Amino acid sequence: MTNKTCLIFCNCGAGIISDDKKEELSEAFKPLGVDIYELHDLCAFSLNEKDFLHQVDNDYDKTLIAACYPRAIKNMFEQNGVQLSNYKVFNFRETDTKEITSDLAARIEEKQENSKYEIKKSGLKVPAWYPIIDKERCTLCGQCARFCVFGVYSYNKKSLKVVNPLSCKNNCPACGRTCPASAIIFPRLPENSALSGAEPGEDKKVQGNDQKGNLFVMLNERNNARRNIFRQGAFQQAEEEKKKALEELKNSLKNPKKDA
Repeated sequence: MTNKTCLIFCNCGAGIISDDKKEELSEAFKPLGVDIYELHDLCAFSLNEKDFLHQVDNDYDKTLIAACYPRAIKNMFEQNGVQLSNYKVFNFRETDTKEITSDLAARIEEKQENSKYEIKKSGLKVPAWYPIIDKERCTLCGQCARFCVFGVYSYNKKSLKVVNPLSCKNNCPACGRTCPASAIIFPRLPENSALSGAEPGEDKKVQGNDQKGNLFVMLNERNNARRNIFRQGAFQQAEEEKKKALEELKNSLKNPKKDA
């Protein structure tokens, strides 16, 4: 095979983009001239259908992925042991259909005469809502593991792992909000933030001469105060999300026929 390319299109079940946009993307991708696999959805496949993704890696020289934030996908693959040797992620959260289709087309060196479009669904019965650890940012403080009450993590001072991903409760990213390093990602979180996989903003170090030093100190102290207020708000939101998740768990135990 030479320059054989495929496209994985994540038909996300979490509502991070609208059904109309998913349909629009699907129709725009079909004329690209490559094999397309519409996965329902990539989070579930990376956890429960890894063999399919590894087969894709064997069958194609290059894999293009239309999904959410590249940082989220990269760390999700690493955490779940998904091995794709040559892939590129295109973010449909923040890119319109025309632009993402144009970007994809620019990466396709050779169109296939008989390309196919396949829809594939995961056998995962529980919605795939679980935390992803960005190991490059994680400081092993253990704040997330201590905050979580559902047994999702295992933690010691040398290791933090997601060991029970499906024990995580849908719509409860509370543990990630407490992370001081923005190292926890929830790819299915319907907000455009570091917590859902966007690149965390880096504090810019301001350098200046002695005459401006006092001003910089004052501004730095003011920024620190603002960050403290933000952290307090994040912790309060996290507590509320955790409380709601616990209430839903109790209700599901009372009514076992309903999904948790």
